[in-house]
Amino acid sequence: MSGPIRAGVCGVGHLGRIHARIYAELRDTELVCVVDPDEVRGRAVAAEFGTEWAPDAERLADRVDVVSVATPTVRHAETALPLLEAGVSCLVEKPFAPSLEEADRMMAAAVDSGARLAVGHVERFNPVISVVRDLDSAPRFVEVHRLAPFSFRSVDVGVVLDLMIHDLDILLAVIDSPIETVDAVGGSILTRSEDMVSARLRFANGCVANLTASRVSLEPMRRIRIFSSESYVSLDFHKRYALCVRKGPRWDDSAVARLAESPAALADGDASVFGDLLEVQEMEIPDHEPLVEEIRSFAAAVRDGTPMIVGATAGRAALEAALRVREALDESTWKPGP
Repeated sequence: MSGPIRAGVCGVGHLGRIHARIYAELRDTELVCVVDPDEVRGRAVAAEFGTEWAPDAERLADRVDVVSVATPTVRHAETALPLLEAGVSCLVEKPFAPSLEEADRMMAAAVDSGARLAVGHVERFNPVISVVRDLDSAPRFVEVHRLAPFSFRSVDVGVVLDLMIHDLDILLAVIDSPIETVDAVGGSILTRSEDMVSARLRFANGCVANLTASRVSLEPMRRIRIFSSESYVSLDFHKRYALCVRKGPRWDDSAVARLAESPAALADGDASVFGDLLEVQEMEIPDHEPLVEEIRSFAAAVRDGTPMIVGATAGRAALEAALRVREALDESTWKPGP
């Protein structure tokens, strides 16, 4: 593929507008058109980034190489299917679809036409994730908190498909084992869908993960803590900070026993504790925009034929896990008042 990747964006609300900006700014992509049924909004975004507006994607297929689908979730399949069938590669925002059946239809269309299909799990491109990828240990217990103030956006889905699905995708990539059991509790507070959920997942390899997601919190929090037999890792996605504690090169039971008999060494922060026996590493993560990295990676994969970082299979797996949490929630959820 010579020349810049020709790109379109379907749905230019809050997130779609950002997709449009990035395609317009990247050196290797050209924003050809934005699509939105709201003419005022669509024309405004088109004018802002020097491109065209169209009310629907009907005539987009023969003009673009890639499309970001940032419509409401219930319209993902109806928007993406004609494009995929025409061979246009699509980046479908998370959640992939409202149902596995619709996800499977998009995947089948991509296979039939040879189009590339990615799902927008942007947290995979957060630089904090590189810390997890570099770990050479198997998680045994994971604790996740993803809390956000109410934003009045994404109210077409509940908090599981809105926020928790980010962490389900990360866990499936990090733990690399099937989910065996799911327990969940939560319910509606401000909307007709669930606004707060706490879930407990047990994986086939024995790892257990506790996840809490809320979109009605006063302060934002995006934090993951990972425990293994070799290390403890705390990741803060919001503050872009990571802490890793590992067994040091001279860790052994006899050394620990001797140290236990010398409380003064611990109180004084003996160098042997935080050097030879324990390695403590604090990391300030470089600041960059994960969505830029996601779109750049998607465009490069389409151009070069390389694997997608978050392909359709991974997007479907995260959706399936989220739907299992929703199913477990049904019997315990509370509903909003009249």
